[in-house]
Amino acid sequence: MYNEKVINEFRNPQNMGEMEDANAVGTVGNATCGDIMKIYMKIEDNIIKDVSFQTFGCTAAIATSSIATSMIKGKTVDEALKLTNAEVVEKLGGLPPQKLHCSVLAEEAIKAAVNDYLKKYKTEHPDK
Repeated sequence: MYNEKVINEFRNPQNMGEMEDANAVGTVGNATCGDIMKIYMKIEDNIIKDVSFQTFGCTAAIATSSIATSMIKGKTVDEALKLTNAEVVEKLGGLPPQKLHCSVLAEEAIKAAVNDYLKKYKTEHPDK
């Protein structure tokens, strides 16, 4: 069902765990499957200096959390907001069609964390 890259990210997740000094947190969930994804970020000077995740979910949910956080680490807030679920799926080498919603959760959790940061520290969204 899953390719080798997905299995590897699941078995050896990167950036997993709660971040005590996060200044941005985004939590999303999917009521249908029960997956819950929480992204923590430490943002300084508009750069994501550190990022981590806690995910309660299936293999695909954990793998997409892992790869998505790796893809945005060191990026600007604007670059993180542009990350799409399709890019996450591509970086993983594909997901079964019934698991694509996990990549959407990863995208949404990142956006939720960035928006949390913007609400706390910025007066206006950078795209506006």
